[in-house]
Amino acid sequence: MDVLALARWQFGITTVYHFLMVPLTIGLSLLVAGMQTAWVRTGNLKYLKMTKFWGKLLLVNFAMGVVTGLVQEFQFGMTWSAYSRFVGDVFGAPLAMEGLFAFFIESTFLGLWIFGWDRLSKKVHLACAWAFSLATMASAYFILAANSWMQHPVGAEIVDGRPRLKSIGAVLTNNTALAAIPHTIAGAFSVAAAFLVGVAAWHLWRKREQADEPHRDVWRASLRLGGWVGVVAFAALAITGDAQGKLMFEQQPMKMASAEALCHTEKPASFSIIAIGDVSGSNCEDVKTFNVPALLSFLAHNDFSTEVKGVEDLITEYQAKYGANYPVDPALGELSGKPIDYVPNLPVTYWGFRMMIGFGAIGAGVGVLALWFTRRGRIPSTKWAPRIAMLAIATPFLGNSAGWIFTEMGRQPFVVVPNPSGVDGVWMFTARAVSQLSTGEVWTSLISLTLVYAALGVVELYLMRKYLTGGVDAVMPPQKPKSPNESGTEPLSFAY
Repeated sequence: MDVLALARWQFGITTVYHFLMVPLTIGLSLLVAGMQTAWVRTGNLKYLKMTKFWGKLLLVNFAMGVVTGLVQEFQFGMTWSAYSRFVGDVFGAPLAMEGLFAFFIESTFLGLWIFGWDRLSKKVHLACAWAFSLATMASAYFILAANSWMQHPVGAEIVDGRPRLKSIGAVLTNNTALAAIPHTIAGAFSVAAAFLVGVAAWHLWRKREQADEPHRDVWRASLRLGGWVGVVAFAALAITGDAQGKLMFEQQPMKMASAEALCHTEKPASFSIIAIGDVSGSNCEDVKTFNVPALLSFLAHNDFSTEVKGVEDLITEYQAKYGANYPVDPALGELSGKPIDYVPNLPVTYWGFRMMIGFGAIGAGVGVLALWFTRRGRIPSTKWAPRIAMLAIATPFLGNSAGWIFTEMGRQPFVVVPNPSGVDGVWMFTARAVSQLSTGEVWTSLISLTLVYAALGVVELYLMRKYLTGGVDAVMPPQKPKSPNESGTEPLSFAY
């Protein structure tokens, strides 16, 4: 592989790995804040146990997310230095705001929350939980604003060959970012919901025969909370995904045509449910697809009769706008002067799009089953129910990752996608963005980072397994009997 391919693999591995931590942290932080709110309002010990158990898992995941996330920003300068020089004046602004504003608040109030148990009043301590949770969402928003600028550049102008920031307000209110944030938050809730359902179902089944099991109400409440959140999150994903898709058809038509493997322009256009054959083949006629007539036209334009452009026609348009060949430039390496391939990897975009939807639907389906099996005070008693719930924990993770891969790989060959409505010249080919490194240097960093991330993965799994199997007692040991001289009002100790 050449430097460009290695750099892309490195970015993909580190980003997808980091992205496994992000949605669970976002979703779980808000749910834990809600659990603590329920405890403060009702005084019910069940909600305190839920807060401490799920809060412990949240902390482990958050710590791993921070460690793996730091590499992302270093990677821009290390492997993508040409890109960093080109977009630094604009792209750096939301990233800096994320670090100086959101992450600062996030880490400060998380620390107060960890060490504030029994030291702060209940309401102040609860406020710390909400401040941390909302800052986590703000952090996601700034990151998405930066990424959305790459998908749809606004608020900038070209000066001396480089984008210069004209309006930070335009960057932060980019309609691409405003469409992405609710979809991402809904995806985060689907991950957290499946996590609650899987873990709670396993604990319920494990101690189903113990009539005096002290934490049964914790697991049952967690399972039902996860079930409801999962169902609502999937409905929100469908609604926000539709809005985001319509925007993509407008801003990146090649990405959406590739997601459908739509070779030729259709009017009205059918939505492909599934394809049999090689969707990347040169002859579209060799691929058999099972379609819903006119649905793609509606998804693209809210009209069942409109035209949707196919890949072949879009290639002609892209060549007319951005050229048929790469410029002759040594910085482009082997691609200098070569024809430009404007079509993203079709198998990745086509199947990634369907994996995103399919895995999300499975997670929601398990949520429905969880609610059904626990209706009217019931407890699941079969072996297969908890096993399915545990396996289903992975599905929203896979759906989120598939969606992220589709979003990033679907914009190729651009790292900064041209804005079809204006902002002349603010776009960049991925081939031009990579650093001038040797393949040996990139291989070294790729292998090193992969090994480090693998080690971090082992640590994450060990800690998660330790506290998952330990249950409530691992984070909130049973109280010892008090001596006659001890006060009976002492708050419960906390294991953090």
